[in-house]
Amino acid sequence: MRFGAVITDAEGLRLTPDEKALFKEMNPFGFILFARNIESADQTRALCEDFREAVGRNCLITVDQEGGRVQRLRAPLAREWMPPLDHVARAGNQAERAMYLRYRLIADELLALGIDSNCAPMVDLAREDTHAFLKNRCYASDPKQVSAIGRAVAIGHLDGGVLPILKHMPGHGLSTLDSHLDLPHVDLSLGALDEADFAPFRALNDLPMGMTAHLVYDQIDPRPATISAGMMTLIRERIGFDGLIMTDDITMKALQGTPSDLARQALDAGCDVALHCNGAFEERAQVLEAAGEMTDAAQVRADRALARRQPPRELDIQAAEAELSALMGGQVYAG
Repeated sequence: MRFGAVITDAEGLRLTPDEKALFKEMNPFGFILFARNIESADQTRALCEDFREAVGRNCLITVDQEGGRVQRLRAPLAREWMPPLDHVARAGNQAERAMYLRYRLIADELLALGIDSNCAPMVDLAREDTHAFLKNRCYASDPKQVSAIGRAVAIGHLDGGVLPILKHMPGHGLSTLDSHLDLPHVDLSLGALDEADFAPFRALNDLPMGMTAHLVYDQIDPRPATISAGMMTLIRERIGFDGLIMTDDITMKALQGTPSDLARQALDAGCDVALHCNGAFEERAQVLEAAGEMTDAAQVRADRALARRQPPRELDIQAAEAELSALMGGQVYAG
């Protein structure tokens, strides 16, 4: 059965009968969880079972669990992490191993709750004027260092049985605005972007899934990347990413239009899946209807991405925590 070209969410802690019926009919590719959907371990596992029962398959369930400010699971369900940029700085020349262990532990936490994907690594470059909504979520400012750390983060997820989602393609670090509220513009040449912001995405172009950035690259295309056919071609051909491309949340205020129209625009531009978050039930139904089923190419990429889910490698949690603590000089977690 062809997947619906949407990743969507739920209003509460368990699916309502109407949500179950909608998801059964429209068969969205996957689902995303937010803090409002998470109360306890048993409840979260039950909600994940609700999603999979509704669509009748082992669908992808993802979350934003970067650690630091963007962390949907909180104590006591999950470790409280310092921001990624601080973590990397503290680890120094051991950053790759420290970030691998961080996300291997995060993957273990997620999979235990039925969550098999995470919206990370985030390989946007940190710059002096990167907006605060993004900056301390970055790993570093050097493209080679960011690429290496991003690879370690991705492997940490995959070793834990969790699919990583590379973001925000093709690079959000030059944004001086919060795309949740405004549409950022970047006025840098293609050559300069190619050497810097695009480089980590090219280095990680073999990952199974990636997420778009809601911003305009003025010297390349006048439309936001998420709804720009030109930018999707750049991601596919110049960056070489052939994994499943999902949008960032189409309800963010960087984009103008109704969510159903934006979903259609993004898919027509070349995205494989529209991510729709925080809408009322009627809006979710409209987005699912407007998006329809995946294209043949998107379905192939979706099947290929899901095939990358593997049983987790054995993890000695105490040993991993002890090693991470040693690498971090004893300060691993926030607070």
